[in-house]
Amino acid sequence: MFITRLISGIVLVAIALLVNHVGGPLLLLTMLAISLIGMFELFRAVKIREKGTNSLTTAAYAGAVLWYVAVWLGHVYGERFDHFYVSFLAAGLIILLFVYVFTYPKYHADQVMAAFFGIVYVAVCLSFIYQTRELPDGRWHVWLILLCSWGCDTSAYCVGRLFGRHKMAPVLSPKKSVEGAVGGVIGAAIFGGIYGACIRGKVSADINVVLVYIVVCAIGALISMVGDLAASAIKRNMEIKDYGHLIPGHGGILDRFDSVIITAPIIYFLCSVLRF
Repeated sequence: MFITRLISGIVLVAIALLVNHVGGPLLLLTMLAISLIGMFELFRAVKIREKGTNSLTTAAYAGAVLWYVAVWLGHVYGERFDHFYVSFLAAGLIILLFVYVFTYPKYHADQVMAAFFGIVYVAVCLSFIYQTRELPDGRWHVWLILLCSWGCDTSAYCVGRLFGRHKMAPVLSPKKSVEGAVGGVIGAAIFGGIYGACIRGKVSADINVVLVYIVVCAIGALISMVGDLAASAIKRNMEIKDYGHLIPGHGGILDRFDSVIITAPIIYFLCSVLRF
């Protein structure tokens, strides 16, 4: 299992390197594809669909595509298009309500709400990877999303195995410990500092890159643990082990990107506010 996870991890990093280097439409379409697969896994988990697709899930996928169109238009037209983002998200909701009303009583209200949750939770949040990449020096900043997510996960696992004594969420995730969580934050901060030292001369902003990256990764790591636990909570509610089997040794897209989903908007926000 370890070898399988390692090989899958190496392949994922290689793909990330290539897609991030090219950026632009390739990254946008890649994130859209990942979002649609993630939504498919989520809808299967929460039982909006059992086999194949249906009109409600199709409407949700259309809403996700609309959001990515809005993101692309925002990149092309800049600040002139910023106030249209919410309109495109609302359009996705309207499509869902259209299906809900004109197929009534085929779907229940909770299914419609779960479908809209899928658009926001998966598609909107993951799109911030592309949006971070499009910021000034974004090709370097976007790695902070993976560093604080996967770096925290790896560090927390190692520290928890060695020193874990106090359970952080005993009912939800019995194996996670307070010591592991602290180790995860510290580990992510260290990874951020090392990364900042390596690319210090490549970032054009007049800042202490090492210090800022340490702070950003520490904050991101705290948020990433919430994302990890939230994805676990959904699986426990629905009594499933994994969201899918697409990535050997890791599970599905949501199993691998559960913390990234929540971290990406935070890293984008921090990079935008700090303007580096």
